[in-house]
Amino acid sequence: MKVLIADDGLTIRRLLETYLTNWGYEVVSVSDGNKAWEVLKNPDAPRLVILDWLMPGMDGVDVCRKVRALEHGKLFYIIIFTSLEGKKDLVTALEAGADDFIIKSFDKDELQARIKVGERVARLKSELDSRVKALEEAIAHVKLLQGVLPICMHCHKIRDDKEVWKRLDKYISEHTDVMLSHSLCPECYEKHYPEFYENSPDKNE
Repeated sequence: MKVLIADDGLTIRRLLETYLTNWGYEVVSVSDGNKAWEVLKNPDAPRLVILDWLMPGMDGVDVCRKVRALEHGKLFYIIIFTSLEGKKDLVTALEAGADDFIIKSFDKDELQARIKVGERVARLKSELDSRVKALEEAIAHVKLLQGVLPICMHCHKIRDDKEVWKRLDKYISEHTDVMLSHSLCPECYEKHYPEFYENSPDKNE
């Protein structure tokens, strides 16, 4: 899985890159909030994100808010990475849309465990999004005839929900996925084409 690291501190950024690479992740690294935003606004951006709170340009919390407003913003797992330790800071980060909050004086094993949690959640979000889209596409292709349809007793036209009378074959084509082909029933064959009907196989059926 790809991970985006956004931190203006070269030392901590290199440390995170080393850890994550050793843990099997593909790392994308930037040094400020504006660059992080440029990456994350793309639909194919890394789904697991570590944002430093205090960065040049946009700070991590501002980036988080903007990302959550994107159409694909719900698919990210966002970790705010900061030296701020107050409860108020934690609340601010979570209200901005962060999924986790890690203090920079972190324990390596705890960091790895939290990253694994983020990976699992990000994968689940992507799988769910794919299934929802597949379901929406399937529903869009399913057309059902429901309710009571007024049909003319003489010409057999259908009155639709816009009070427009349409030929039965046209109405069925518009409201189902059935493909219609024209043919003749034996009764109509005899009525309209008697000269051909006398010698047709339909007469003996």
